[in-house]
Amino acid sequence: MLKFRQLPGLYAIVQLASDAPVPSWATKCDFTSVTRTADELSIVCPADNLPADAHASRPWICLKLEGPFLFSQTGVLLSFIAPLSNSGIPIFAISTYDTDYVLVQEEFAGVTVQALNKAGHELIA
Repeated sequence: MLKFRQLPGLYAIVQLASDAPVPSWATKCDFTSVTRTADELSIVCPADNLPADAHASRPWICLKLEGPFLFSQTGVLLSFIAPLSNSGIPIFAISTYDTDYVLVQEEFAGVTVQALNKAGHELIA
């Protein structure tokens, strides 16, 4: 069983060109993720941070797994996302040194919590 919490507010996932600078609006928050590859710059940040001209996918909720998890622990993220996959719920996962975050489109918020509870995971306040 994993414990998880929902971060406040809605989140956005933005894709920019691989050589784009990291915008200042992207990092003004408690949780943000910036990943640069040869193909793109991906940003996850609160939807409220986006300027009017930003193009982002639909609003997401962000679930934080209560870590930390040791690198030797296997299957942690899989045990959390498998019930979502089995319920047809699309996800966007981010891993950090200590824990994992799973973003789910806002329209799936209710069924997400139900699926996770049914699998034995616990939403905490």
